[in-house]
Amino acid sequence: MEWMSTLDAGFYFVEHENVPMHIGSLVVLEGPAPAYEELIDLYAAKLPMVPRYRQVVRTVPMQVFRPFWADDEHFEIRYHVRYASVPAPGGQAEVRALAARLLAQRLNRARPLWEAWLLDGIAGDRWGLLSKVHHCVVDGIAGTDLLTKVCDLSPEFERPVPQPWTARPAPSAASLVSSGILDTATWRWRQLAGVPGFVRHRLASPAEALRFGWGLTAGARRLASRAPWSLNGPIGPDRNWAWTTVDFGDVKRIRREHGGTVNDVLLAAITRGFRDLLAERGELTRGLVVRSLVPVSVRGQDEHAEFTNRVSAVLANLPVGEPGPMRRLTLLREQMSDIKRTHQAVGPEFLTEMLGFVAPTVLALGSRAAFGMGQPLVQTVTTNVPGPSFPLYILGHKMVESYPYVPIGDNVHISIAIFSYLGCFYFGITSQKGEASDVEALTRGITTGVAELIDLGSGAA
Repeated sequence: MEWMSTLDAGFYFVEHENVPMHIGSLVVLEGPAPAYEELIDLYAAKLPMVPRYRQVVRTVPMQVFRPFWADDEHFEIRYHVRYASVPAPGGQAEVRALAARLLAQRLNRARPLWEAWLLDGIAGDRWGLLSKVHHCVVDGIAGTDLLTKVCDLSPEFERPVPQPWTARPAPSAASLVSSGILDTATWRWRQLAGVPGFVRHRLASPAEALRFGWGLTAGARRLASRAPWSLNGPIGPDRNWAWTTVDFGDVKRIRREHGGTVNDVLLAAITRGFRDLLAERGELTRGLVVRSLVPVSVRGQDEHAEFTNRVSAVLANLPVGEPGPMRRLTLLREQMSDIKRTHQAVGPEFLTEMLGFVAPTVLALGSRAAFGMGQPLVQTVTTNVPGPSFPLYILGHKMVESYPYVPIGDNVHISIAIFSYLGCFYFGITSQKGEASDVEALTRGITTGVAELIDLGSGAA
């Protein structure tokens, strides 16, 4: 038995019928598709490397204690590794429609919180592997590490042999109560004892603490900027999922010629996408911004084997009302540089640490309330997860495409995930059902945003 961390518990509590809280991906591989039994054996053989995938979340009445992880005594691999056929002719439209339908479905909370789908019938003699895992299990960076467990670095492979596994018995009521009381009694003290070290690690000097304070003031000013209203509002259970790709070399060229970071260039491309979307809706005006929650990994180099969330986030204004592409990139570069220089990711991380002081019942209620505050502070989420620049293989089949998926939340209609793989940036765009035409404008605008920065050439203003 293992008690959930504060952040993991928050992701678990905020889920409800219209807000499934899993992340995922669709990877496309060269065909022909392997047999279903081969994929079953592959996952069964890799599960010892990721023990969380055979564990379920348990809670106690009234959330008196934190949720905890326990082995699934009735674990069945075939429940989690599934098969679906893409409708003919198996083109991108059919693949996206099937993937969107599968990704919109909530994971069964009575089971370990993951699924993998073998998708057969993709045009061009290809097949797909669609993965879903709840956000309380892993963050995006850890999810990348999980992907490597089922992937090889060459087409050569030996058919995996699953090993026997026996679940540990569920804790008795007496041991659960005693362990829960001990955890509750010591949890707050552990959090309190860790605060000085946390502050010293994140803000190592008085000057850095002062810069952090200045950054909070600048962040408050950014919140005063006018944002569009139509990107917020109630959401239903159904989803659209779109994607596009951008050449890695083009993004690096823009960064090299105009400065900043790769992420600045990607945010500039997304800004152009939202600019086009809002123009199509007739809402685009000068000075308008789209506020994006940008997750930031705080995972150390020695923490990649930990299957828990190690993320913070910052708020960034995407300057959609600015007509000049170079000016948009400059504004984003200056803003993101200021956010990093003033350590603004420390604030949300510190608040998450402080949530460790509240009772689990309050944590559950507070998580749902906080997640529902996206309107009007946040209009979208944009997350960028680095992937490998070398080819990966699954059961001897080369992975040729990799599209990421992130959920949307209460009041937030669109979220964007980016994954880099083999010379491309893959954008996965999740949206509220019924906004397909608008999302097409956003998708086209992302590629246009990169193209226009390339066309400006070196030294353009």
